[in-house]
Amino acid sequence: MRTIAIINQKGGCGKTTTAINLAAVMAEQGLRTLLIDMDPQSHCALGLAVPEAQIERSISDLMRAGLDGTMSFSDIVWQIARNLDLAPSTMALAGIEAELALAPDKDRRLLHVLSTVRDHYDFCIIDCPPSIGLLTFNALRAADEVIVPVETGYFAMQGSVKQEATIEMIARRAGHHVRFKALATMYDVRTKLAREILTELRRQFGEKLLPVVVHFNSKLKEAASFGQAITEYDPGSRGYQDFEKLVAWLMANPPEKPVAVEEAEAPVQASPVLSRAAELVERARALSARTAQLAAKLSTDHDVVRERRVDATVAVLEPPIVRPANLAAKLAKVYGVRPTSQGLLFVQPVSGSSQLYVAGDFNNWNAAATPLRQDENLNIWQACISVPPGRYRYRLVVDGKWVQDPYNSYVESNPFGELNNVVEVEIDK
Repeated sequence: MRTIAIINQKGGCGKTTTAINLAAVMAEQGLRTLLIDMDPQSHCALGLAVPEAQIERSISDLMRAGLDGTMSFSDIVWQIARNLDLAPSTMALAGIEAELALAPDKDRRLLHVLSTVRDHYDFCIIDCPPSIGLLTFNALRAADEVIVPVETGYFAMQGSVKQEATIEMIARRAGHHVRFKALATMYDVRTKLAREILTELRRQFGEKLLPVVVHFNSKLKEAASFGQAITEYDPGSRGYQDFEKLVAWLMANPPEKPVAVEEAEAPVQASPVLSRAAELVERARALSARTAQLAAKLSTDHDVVRERRVDATVAVLEPPIVRPANLAAKLAKVYGVRPTSQGLLFVQPVSGSSQLYVAGDFNNWNAAATPLRQDENLNIWQACISVPPGRYRYRLVVDGKWVQDPYNSYVESNPFGELNNVVEVEIDK
């Protein structure tokens, strides 16, 4: 199994987008791929439509258990698509550093648990948090190579060299050599600044800069807001083509086998024994406890349409682009409101509004009591409200204006001649 860690201390550089879509394109090409979310914010799950409220066990639980035999990858993995599995994270992962502070293998837990599934996958993609700590250290110890997404902006360029030095320093401390590659992302060829920065990145990194760039493409962000990889949302887009080229380059250019550096504390003799024992436990559990994965995927029917994009200087006829059919139905499944084990989950797309609230029976119709939080990475507003079973009416308050939720068709008239949305929370049986 070849393991690639996606690392950058800077947020908003396309790190999670790179991890999700790189893994998805690999899986589509028949490569058995495991995507591991090492970020407590759990954006991989959100970007692949895995409900956070239904994640009972995550990578933090597996790292906590280690190789004691009480838990295996089959206990936490979600099957996203054919050949693509996700090991999700939760906020509990943020506390793992303190929990493992005294563990002798605290920086090798991920390496050890991955050894139990090394024969099950061709690739493992690890999405790391936007910080350097124990989680990133574990990812580096487990990885054969590191890809650093670098946004083609001025400040991102200034920090990219320091990023390389930091990763190399950590790799030396870990006693593990990894191949370092930078990946230019969000590249807009139409702007002079982006072209100049890409030229400077090539000068600074030389062969360490991947020859593939990920262009600025709105389809990538749209796909994440729908809870889909670009392979499912728009296989005809430029974003898909960029990741297809990235996979082709990685397949044609595998890294040299890493050479371990001796460490006084490393239990070199014990690792193969532990790995073999854990592998046997994994296989035994897999034979008896491979339960059906929770995977309520959206419809995959597609319509092929042609688009014409007019630039400031030239009109370009794009090749056929595949778009999801029945767009309204897909939106209804991603946006709107749905009951979860944690309460009512409200999700709305970001569409230029600066404030978004929800008011209803659950908060005495207070227009300012329940704000929705904006997630800039996924381009959505969201809020979760704990409520007892019952029937609730509500409306959205967008920049002070009361409006109907367009993604919930369950409505009823109110005394003001408008429509309230309705949602029902049933009693668990």
